[in-house]
Amino acid sequence: MSLMDHTARRAGLITPYSRRAGLVLGAVAFVVPLVVDFPNLSEAGHRALAVFLLAVVFWVTEAIPLYATAALIIFLQILLISDEALWGLPADFAAPSYAAFYGVLAHPVLMLFLGGFFLANGAARFRLDRSMARVMLRPFGDSPKMILLGLMVITAGFSMFMSNTATTATLMAVVLPVIASLDADDRLRVALALSIPIAANIGGIGTPVGTPPNAIAIGGLADAGFRVDFLDWMAMAVPMAALLLVLSWLLLVRMFPAKSTTLRLHIDAEFDRSPAAWVFYATFGLTVALWLTEPLHGIPSTIVGFLPVVILLGTRVFRAKDLQAVQWHILWLVAGGLALGIGVATSGLDVWLIDLIDWGGMPGWVVVATLALVAIALSTVISNSAATNLLMPIGLTLAMSDATAIDPIRAGFFIAIGASLAMALPISTPPNAIAYATGAVTTADMIKAGLIIGVVGLALFLGVAPVLWNLMGVG
Repeated sequence: MSLMDHTARRAGLITPYSRRAGLVLGAVAFVVPLVVDFPNLSEAGHRALAVFLLAVVFWVTEAIPLYATAALIIFLQILLISDEALWGLPADFAAPSYAAFYGVLAHPVLMLFLGGFFLANGAARFRLDRSMARVMLRPFGDSPKMILLGLMVITAGFSMFMSNTATTATLMAVVLPVIASLDADDRLRVALALSIPIAANIGGIGTPVGTPPNAIAIGGLADAGFRVDFLDWMAMAVPMAALLLVLSWLLLVRMFPAKSTTLRLHIDAEFDRSPAAWVFYATFGLTVALWLTEPLHGIPSTIVGFLPVVILLGTRVFRAKDLQAVQWHILWLVAGGLALGIGVATSGLDVWLIDLIDWGGMPGWVVVATLALVAIALSTVISNSAATNLLMPIGLTLAMSDATAIDPIRAGFFIAIGASLAMALPISTPPNAIAYATGAVTTADMIKAGLIIGVVGLALFLGVAPVLWNLMGVG
């Protein structure tokens, strides 16, 4: 059983009963649009709605694994609304090719994320993360407050280019002995345990490879004709993420004060100097450098992301077992969301759903705030990737409609950011689950800190970020 499943079961939100109920409810939700006529919705739209509702129920209840639902979405859309549909569609419907649905499994954004996984797995294998953490923590001294800040800065930095979950697991292994050595009533235990997942969630906002919602947003925007390069995303995300990180540190220091005046962390790690490690270091540095200089050389980040895959496999630094260790289930989950977006858009379901509400009387900022709030609400109780998958097709179509005056790039960005700011429950993100599993954090502590940080983060991104973007000429 995965840690996430274990924690969810402890929280009482995902149980065998709820999963069985999800299977039944999902089947009913799927059948209803196929037998009930909804006014102004096309035949293809009815079929797409059936798949969409099934995805909603299965992703919320985890009736089957998230990645299995993603695969089911691709398969059902091929059977129902592609040019190889099992039964006929109206002659005036331009059915997408079934190859388009299969093609999402090799979408350029997935190749970007695949490269990020190679770098993250290599960093763990050659202990680059722990070695860098040992070096980077030295300037922060032995003050509990400064050690806490150092851990958060390092965690956020790693999470910009590595999996949030892998980063949290690595840094949590560093602080667990310290937590165990502190008195049971020392609130620093809670601060240390919470600081790492909070910093990982915030740091993941910073780059396209930081967290799956970012990749889903960029992929959806690309399919809609809006390209966001690596540096543009960072320019939009990093300043506010850095400010939110500092505010989160101040909050943790205030909420969970330390009893002692000194704190020491012992990190047993040395840089690997083997030939394979040097190849990896060079590959890591080259990939990140090319991502950060995309405007200069013009090579898309999605192509650069495939570079470490080719180099590390070609030099035999990575072998078959390393390839098998890649988080393929995450890539399939992202692919399922992209396929869902194709079906929703080509069938006209997105327009039909948007027309159910009169958006014309709402200011643009209210619409954007609503999308972000819904993303936070959904991501608090279900996977942030699943929440982003469900919202992106609707949000982008809404932004491009005549009813609103929203920049589609900002709409997609805020959906992804909202998903990443949901960190109030143990099941909200895998980093939260890891922190909860230490036993040093109660659900009440996590809810209190997570809600405050989520609200403050949303206010920063919605209220301050657009002003900064206009000054910087980005977004």
